Amino acid sequence: MPDFNYLEKLTSQVRRDIIRMVHGAKSGHPGGSLGCAEFFVALYFEILKHDPHNFSMDGIGEDIFILSNGHITPVFYSVLARSGYFDLKELSTFRKLNSRLQGHPATYEKLPGVRMASGSLGQGLSAGIGAAQTKKLNNDPNYVYVLTGDGELEEGQIWEAAMYAVSHKVDNLIVTVDFNGQQIDGPVEDVMPLGDLKAKWEAFGWTVLEMNGHRFDEIFKTINLARENYGKGKPVIILMRTEMGKGIDFMEGTHEWHGVPPNDEEAELALSQLEETLGDY
Repeated sequence: MPDFNYLEKLTSQVRRDIIRMVHGAKSGHPGGSLGCAEFFVALYFEILKHDPHNFSMDGIGEDIFILSNGHITPVFYSVLARSGYFDLKELSTFRKLNSRLQGHPATYEKLPGVRMASGSLGQGLSAGIGAAQTKKLNNDPNYVYVLTGDGELEEGQIWEAAMYAVSHKVDNLIVTVDFNGQQIDGPVEDVMPLGDLKAKWEAFGWTVLEMNGHRFDEIFKTINLARENYGKGKPVIILMRTEMGKGIDFMEGTHEWHGVPPNDEEAELALSQLEETLGDY
């Protein structure tokens, strides 16, 4: 049984990391990162079968995670560091010259935990399908997880990949959509309405699940259901409701903090709303 109290404390600390990293770099994407904190904590500290201390690019014998909406690296790097992939102090180099912690994940930097350069939106699902098929060919029974964003679903390549995954019965693939209703230019509904996403993905032939991305009990229950789909011949997608900027009252629910760093005063106010539970880097 997961220790929900510890996971909540860890989530608060991850949100502190996000604010400190983006403020320190004076650039970055705090909104979506804050909104996905519970998901990343649940994934890396309870759900994924992975070995932070013996990272390999091929991922044989373990689960693979691909971050398709690659701009939310602050939450990704925080959780990678805190789960043991690299020294926590390296978070202070985020977006700095010669840092391995680029604004979007980069593979040439050889940062443990990163298997795909991403952030050119729409590509992660295709890569995840390839990784999942490779596992099937190698008789590797583990899963491939992909995180994408609702704004990212406006990319045509997503829907080509959606058709492919169904036609090739890629059922060791679990895709999650960060469904926060916001993107860089405004609410998704105003920029490019997505319609009934559940009905749309079901029409493409996927098994569709839904969850609240800020409740650990729902995250664990839903992903366990998704894992039970293995061998049934259909890929799974989870529509994860989140709030952009979660945890910071003046950042919540607006696209304005998609890619804007807090100034000194705003960072101080944000950190005052987040308990330091496990120690800042």
